[in-house]
This record gives sequence, structure tokens and C-alpha cells, in this order.
Amino acid sequence: MNLKKEFPYLLLIVMPFVYLAYIWKDLPGKVPMHWNINGKIDRYGSKTELLAVIFMMPVLTYLILLFVPKIDPKGQIEKMGNKYGQIKFFLVTFMSVLSLFIIYSVKTRTLANPNYVFLLIGVLYIILGNYFKTIKPNYFIGIRTPWTLENETVWKTTHELAGKLWFAGGIFVVLLSMVLDKLANLYVFFTITMLIILIPVIYSYKKFQHLKTLE
Repeated sequence: MNLKKEFPYLLLIVMPFVYLAYIWKDLPGKVPMHWNINGKIDRYGSKTELLAVIFMMPVLTYLILLFVPKIDPKGQIEKMGNKYGQIKFFLVTFMSVLSLFIIYSVKTRTLANPNYVFLLIGVLYIILGNYFKTIKPNYFIGIRTPWTLENETVWKTTHELAGKLWFAGGIFVVLLSMVLDKLANLYVFFTITMLIILIPVIYSYKKFQHLKTLE
């Protein structure tokens, strides 16, 4: 592992740990661990659970993205070059920022506006949408259906469509999270998320079947 190359990622994943260490002594033994859609606390837990939260988010995301190219049997991810590095950076950044938001919410014992989480996820959708068309056929990232993995043309066209859907969906999530109330935004968010996931899957099947009829 090239430490110089990985240093920005290591800096990102250590930030939540540093913040948690800074406020650790001020936290009670039992802290809020979950909020309902109205921003009310509905579960408490030990503050040590926060360590698991941080590990499961930026740390685990980083480790998975670090080793996936090394176990990719066809080496397709490495062919993405800097594009994969950029996706990795944005995902680790997202998880780190989300961890900081969670820790801050635990410290203040309030989730002032749950829509901030939706807004953050919407930004992630926009970023990922920009990169979908650059993802090479592989078994680890992207729209991995039996039909995209079977046919490179299906993979390419499916990811071109998915990129547009995720980009547009992300914009809608961001904009609506600024104007809708919390409950309405929850329903809209899940509806948009299901659509941008399911439409490319269905499209990949239809495209594959269409290409088979042309053989």
C-alpha cells in the first residue's frame, strides 16, 4: 500500500475518531442512538457503540474499496484509473461526513433536521450518477445483474441510463429535502431511490432479451 497515495483517505477516516475522542468525556454513559422520522429519540445505547458506527461506515467502506481492485478477477476496476480513485474518495468522504453528523447529533441529543441526511445522500446520488458511465464491467460495483454481467453492450447502455437517472434523482432529492416536511420527504426519498435502482435493472433485462432476438 502506497501510504502517500492513501494518506488523504486515512485523514478522512480518522476525523470522526478525533472528534469523538474530543467530546468523549462530555458524553454520558447512555447516549441517543436512533431517532424517528420526527427527529425524536427512540433508542439509547452505550457510547461505545459510536466506535462501531464509525468503523462500519468510513473505515469499512475504505477497506472494501481498497482491496476490491486486488481481488477483481478480470482486473476491470484497475482500467478505470483515476475514475475509481475519485469514486473511492467521494464514498469515503460521504461516510466520514455522515459519521461526524451522527456524532454531533448524539452530542447535542437532537436531530435538528433529518432532511439534512436526505440532502447529503442526494448529493451522493448526483456524484455517482456522473461516474456510472465510466464503470467497466465487474463483479463488485455498478448495476450488477445477470444480464449486464453477461453482455458488455447491456452493461454499457444500462450504466449510461443509470447515470442519468441517478443524477436527476439526486437533484430531486436535494431540492425536495429543502422544501418538504420530514415525513413527506421520507416517502419521496424512498420512492426516488427505488425508481433509480429498479428502472436500470428492468432495462438491463429488456435490453438483453432484445439483443438475443437479433442474434
